[in-house]
Amino acid sequence: MVDTLTQPSDVAGPFDRLKALLPARLRGAPVVPVVRLSGVIGAVTPLRPGLTLAGVAKMLERAFSMRNAKAVALVINSPGGSPVQSRQIYLRIRQLAAEKKLPVLVFVEDVAASGGYMIACAGDEIFCDPSSIVGSIGVVGGSFGLQDLIKKIGVERRLYTAGSHKAMLDPFLPENPDDVARLKKIQREIHALFISLVKESRSGRLKGADDVLFTGEYWAGDTAVALGLADAIGDLRAVLRARFGDKVATPVVAPAAGLLSGLLGRKAGAGSLATGGLGFGWSGLAEELISAAETRAIWARFGF
Repeated sequence: MVDTLTQPSDVAGPFDRLKALLPARLRGAPVVPVVRLSGVIGAVTPLRPGLTLAGVAKMLERAFSMRNAKAVALVINSPGGSPVQSRQIYLRIRQLAAEKKLPVLVFVEDVAASGGYMIACAGDEIFCDPSSIVGSIGVVGGSFGLQDLIKKIGVERRLYTAGSHKAMLDPFLPENPDDVARLKKIQREIHALFISLVKESRSGRLKGADDVLFTGEYWAGDTAVALGLADAIGDLRAVLRARFGDKVATPVVAPAAGLLSGLLGRKAGAGSLATGGLGFGWSGLAEELISAAETRAIWARFGF
């Protein structure tokens, strides 16, 4: 007589059936949370928020605290923006990685340039597509000279300041070479910080000379890998499966959503909008048009 208690069975028991209903991260399968960081950094208007530490901090904390996490994956698609917000996001990622003892894998989509590349440097490894744009390690600033325009339309500029440089780089005043020199000095200081961050983060992997890597130039994926700005060509699904197995779970950690958060978010920015039926007045429309133009110009620098 066969002892059925000692024979393996193909029939799943109640516990097995219940376990199959659980999310992969609760079944003991390897988990790599995915956080998407997309858009211009720090460009915030009431209806067009950019990437800021305040906006992504909770997502990052949730990702690094997820049960059974073996690593955290960051998907980056950003042409840059605020150097302050870029560095703060970078530092928070590194702080969480050290605290939770988890590796960070970065996957570049279309662009990781300027501040977007600064954030990418928070990864222990950087992967990109052959057509990804990577680099642009520099600092840029721009304005317009409108002093002749206001004369043509009969506008008189009235500006009152305390402090000899308080109106520095005012677009309605003629350009002052001393003001430009001061601005460029600040840019050089920020550029030096950026270079130092890249060298520290990519220590031992950079293969290009300083006068190649740090001119503000950017490259497609294969060249970025050859220069040591990225580690390899690869996409998120293939890389994570090769490293953690076919059963790896990749839950996407998204921003808080829902009616309450939407209302709160809209309320927080409503103060700068002119009164209208839905809070979208002419001043808000003008601000959004300017913001859209600025955002388009930033992306256009990299061919997007």
